[in-house]
Amino acid sequence: MDIADAIAVLLDCNEPVPKPLRLPTESDVRAVESELGVGLHPDFRRFQLEASNVRFGIREPFVALPDLMPYLSLAANAKAAWAAGVPRNCIAFCGDNGNYFFLDPAGCVGYYDHDSDSHSASKQTLADWIFEDWINDPALSDD
Repeated sequence: MDIADAIAVLLDCNEPVPKPLRLPTESDVRAVESELGVGLHPDFRRFQLEASNVRFGIREPFVALPDLMPYLSLAANAKAAWAAGVPRNCIAFCGDNGNYFFLDPAGCVGYYDHDSDSHSASKQTLADWIFEDWINDPALSDD
């Protein structure tokens, strides 16, 4: 699955909320990249511009918007993740109870575990993560 397919499926899953976030603009994304000193992987950039306002299930990826509540702010959370132990060349894109999912420069998803103070990388792409870990999250099943 590529990022376009993952975004299309994700948009179909979007749950209505009383005050939906707006999508970041290209200017918003550039401002976050400038603040962090790191460019976003093209797939993550596309996600930010096209689907970062989607609300579905228990995952809430970070968003490149100014003046956003800290728990959703991409800039604030990337900095917190670096301070916690996520490699500096990676961008945390979603939190998980003090742990972080992150993208490395090649666009592979990694996971930082604060309990063991360790991180691991995978071959999973952001599109894979959206589909496998967000849309099809086992915590959402009725079993």
